[in-house]
Amino acid sequence: MHIVILGCGRVGSTLAHTLEDSGHTVAVIDRAPEAFRRLRSATARHAVTGLGHDREVLVRAGIERAGAFAAVSSGDNSNIIAARVARETFGVRNVVARIYDPRRAEVYQRLGIPTVATVRWTADMILRHLVPGDEFLGTGPLWRDPSGSLVMVDAAVGTAWAQQRVEQVESALGVRVVYLSRGGEIHLARSDLRLWPGDVLHVVAAAGAVEETVGRIGADGGER
Repeated sequence: MHIVILGCGRVGSTLAHTLEDSGHTVAVIDRAPEAFRRLRSATARHAVTGLGHDREVLVRAGIERAGAFAAVSSGDNSNIIAARVARETFGVRNVVARIYDPRRAEVYQRLGIPTVATVRWTADMILRHLVPGDEFLGTGPLWRDPSGSLVMVDAAVGTAWAQQRVEQVESALGVRVVYLSRGGEIHLARSDLRLWPGDVLHVVAAAGAVEETVGRIGADGGER
């Protein structure tokens, strides 16, 4: 899978190298050319200088064939604008934005963009949004029962489930929603709780259905 990353600080460069080591192709965008010194020489060959919300810059980075996009620059506004362009203009399914102001998280979640506030941020959390369930990245299940038949994974809610209730997801997918993250807060998954695009569900599912489960929860439009 090709993945585009906005921001070549410590976070962006770490993500780029981790993803490349697992077999993905990566392009990194940053407006400061000197930032690419953090990249290995092979990775730096695919670096693109420019603004992350500039469509021409995104196209040069390969956004049209990208399966995921991570906005991890130092600016909240830049990250969320770029994430929206990646998702809404280019149709990238797996998109995540890092933010510094957790008070904005709920607003961004309503826009259907999963966000991770800096105070809670880890590389693993970002990777879970970009390539959910990838065992080679260490982003596999959050929990697995001793028999290996059931696992708990997290999945961002797509627009297809907007205003649907938790019980409807459970019934349609044959899973159990344990809790969900919304706007930086954790909520117990009451059966009548309605979902917003960008909510992150933590679900228990059959081990063999993880990829399908994550994909269907993240579906947009009428795809579910």
